[in-house]
Amino acid sequence: MRHAIVTGASSGIGEAVVNRLLADGWRVTGLSRTPVVRDETLFDSISVDLSDSVRLQALLPELPVPDALIHAAGMMAAAPLGELDPVVSQRLWQLHVGGAEMLVNFFAPRMSAGGRIVIVGSRTSRGAAGRSQYVATKAALVGMVRSWAAELAQKGITVNVVAPGATQTPMLHAPGRESASVRVPPIGRLIKPQEVASLTAWLLGEDAAPVTGQEMVICGGASLS
Repeated sequence: MRHAIVTGASSGIGEAVVNRLLADGWRVTGLSRTPVVRDETLFDSISVDLSDSVRLQALLPELPVPDALIHAAGMMAAAPLGELDPVVSQRLWQLHVGGAEMLVNFFAPRMSAGGRIVIVGSRTSRGAAGRSQYVATKAALVGMVRSWAAELAQKGITVNVVAPGATQTPMLHAPGRESASVRVPPIGRLIKPQEVASLTAWLLGEDAAPVTGQEMVICGGASLS
């Protein structure tokens, strides 16, 4: 049975990915700050703050090596120049970039051919006014993923970024993004978490075996303008 580790499993895109993988017959280990209680026997929840690098590093050897690793944990922070908080920058960096680096650095050398790694990025990775701290981490992920993909291609392990636009998740209304209003994409609605999970699930399958090192944007046309 295929096994996946999914971060950010308690809500939003991470929860949607967990739902999809369980429906597809995967065994799933969910990592999140908030413990998750579910009835499915194929799901295990581990409570961990991924921004705590010491705790995360200690946890990794306790986890089984997965067939797929999906890093969906994230937070939003928005502020204009003149109001950037270095503490916020550090937390964003550790959660998005540092967490991904620690997870992939530990598991990728141990994964078998056919392994899949998907990192949830953002369609704003090329820049967005008032969100430079957040955007910097998402842009960094693209460079890291392309580098990892180049290293792992000959081992048969793929690494990709799924980069959604405005998605209907609790993060849209989280404190800290007041200065960055939500813009509805040209399709006339927000992206659904299930749609991001569907693209992620495809990347984990055999049909996506030749797709690696890519930033796959799912934004409802928002990146066209």
